[in-house]
Amino acid sequence: MDLRLIAIVALAAVAAASVAYVFLFGRIETEKKATSRLSRIKTAESDIAKAKVTRDRVQELSKRRKSVQDTLKEIERKQNEKNKKISGQTLKQRLVQTGLNLTLPRFIIASCVLGGVVFLLTLMMGMSLILSLGLAFAAGAGVPRWAVGFLIKRRQQKFLNEFPNALDVMVRSIKSGLPLNDALRLIAADAQEPVKTEFRKVVDSQQLGISVPESCARMFNSMPLQEVNFFAIVIAIQSQAGGNLSEALSNLSRVLRERRKMKAKVSALSMEAKASAVIIGSLPFVVAFLVYITSPAYIMVLFTDPRGHLILGFSAVWMSIGIFVMRNMINFDI
Repeated sequence: MDLRLIAIVALAAVAAASVAYVFLFGRIETEKKATSRLSRIKTAESDIAKAKVTRDRVQELSKRRKSVQDTLKEIERKQNEKNKKISGQTLKQRLVQTGLNLTLPRFIIASCVLGGVVFLLTLMMGMSLILSLGLAFAAGAGVPRWAVGFLIKRRQQKFLNEFPNALDVMVRSIKSGLPLNDALRLIAADAQEPVKTEFRKVVDSQQLGISVPESCARMFNSMPLQEVNFFAIVIAIQSQAGGNLSEALSNLSRVLRERRKMKAKVSALSMEAKASAVIIGSLPFVVAFLVYITSPAYIMVLFTDPRGHLILGFSAVWMSIGIFVMRNMINFDI
């Protein structure tokens, strides 16, 4: 082939392509701009949809957070009211916390009988009338109240030992599909005392038309412990704000077990100080008893002479102050 012919054909093709590009350039640019504009619009619509979803999620979380905050404020207000009630508890309420069928008239009668017995015994021992009345009053008014406090603490300790196990049973029951009411009835039927009695009161309250959170909050009246308050708060928050109740109760059970371990550790570390306090506090009474056995006439002057009564009174005051200070030094709140 002739090279000149090939060059002419190539130049004609390039010229035709140039002419076609000149006429089609505007349409091509218009299509490109339309495609770019459409892409931007689709991207903007997608961004708007994502922003809307994010905004709705943030609003939902904000509402839930506000609901939880309101619930916590309400619970804090109720807790302050409970603390005021606990600080001003009557003797009748404390008798209920012992778990015994002990009424206020029976308690008063037992206190009077104990005071009368101590008064007669001290008179028979040859003590003065004023000292006998003082000892009788201390025995009648102090010993029964101390016994009530001892029974309350012993019952609360039993409750704390069994309460985490009851929570674990509730967690397994809820995970297996049982509702909260049935889990509470299960604890009220099969748990150990005194947890069984307290949860039975909760179930009985529900049968009277009281809600579950309110029934659990009322448990604090007969068992005034922080652990019970934690349980009532968890139930109240779950009922108002929702959430995984089994996980919340499982975490609460773990926290209660850790608190019990910490209390046991603190008790072990402070046992030496407690033993020293007991020895120091009981030493004057032991020495007085030994002196009375060996030389009764030597120590009876304190009980027969008015100046001895004054010495005993001042000694009792200072001993009480010392015992109170040592007690506060070795007691730790967890």
